[in-house]
Amino acid sequence: MRFPILIRLVAGIAFAAGSAAATAQDYPNKPLRWVVPYPPGGGSDVIARTIGGQLSRQVGQPVIIENKPGAGTIIGAESVARSAPDGYTIMSGDNGTFVFNGALYKKLPYDPQKDFVPVTLIARFPLLLVANPGAGFSNAKDWLEKMKRAPGQYNYASVGAGSPHHLAMEMIKQKTGTFMVHIPYRGAGPAVQDVLAGQVPMMVLDLATAMPHIKTGKLTALAVLSGKRLPLQPDVPTLKEIGLGDEEIYAWQGVVLPEGTSREVVTRLNTELTKAIAAPEVAKKLTDFGVEPLSGSPEQMADYIKTETARWHALIKQRKLGLD
Repeated sequence: MRFPILIRLVAGIAFAAGSAAATAQDYPNKPLRWVVPYPPGGGSDVIARTIGGQLSRQVGQPVIIENKPGAGTIIGAESVARSAPDGYTIMSGDNGTFVFNGALYKKLPYDPQKDFVPVTLIARFPLLLVANPGAGFSNAKDWLEKMKRAPGQYNYASVGAGSPHHLAMEMIKQKTGTFMVHIPYRGAGPAVQDVLAGQVPMMVLDLATAMPHIKTGKLTALAVLSGKRLPLQPDVPTLKEIGLGDEEIYAWQGVVLPEGTSREVVTRLNTELTKAIAAPEVAKKLTDFGVEPLSGSPEQMADYIKTETARWHALIKQRKLGLD
């Protein structure tokens, strides 16, 4: 009596395994949904649409960009974490999604470590410390001296509380022993406008957003937060050059899939994304935009997230930062 049941069970397992293998082998055979947890038009959106267009051409399927902004990327991340692990819902997230939020919020509706499978890093935004030319800072060392002489008398803007731009300035404050008042905004647009208008004297800003204003003289670049000087800003010193040690701070992006996605699908998507990022027209567009293209294995992305988590969670805890 038990043998027919056992045969059906084994047959069912074999069928499921065969279906999974076929799915991985044929992947992708329908449109891909790429969730961007930010509004349209921003840097994250530009990166996804640039790479997604090339990815679509390679795999012969539409790549549909779906913007799901809100709550510091939490809304988009939660939706992807709850999606079917079939490889057809992917997401690009940043430091906040995979690192900062886990320390800034007491409770998240997703687990940055357990609910996603890393696929590859795709890009990073070089960051700069910029100021309104009328703020009275002649260079980075002059800025630092004034910050030390007048604790609490200067404000700085950020594109949002808990953003890479905000936490970069918190790291600078920790390293320099200075105190500046944080003025958070909802996005780069309003923050930059107030710095340009002189309502707030300074902020940390990504190269892509800052460059047009630096070129017109409406913003002054005081320091770059990269490990070495930027080709587009060769005269601007690094943090190390102004005495802040070996810190390198970037806003970075990576692609993930929901936990439970098969290894074969992860590998295929990694291969296709790596190829798309390396395409000359894609690399040029990203570089011209002010972004450094990246790629790598899923394991390298996972290791990078672990390293970043240890680094930034320590800072967030030390400075007693939180968003709830």
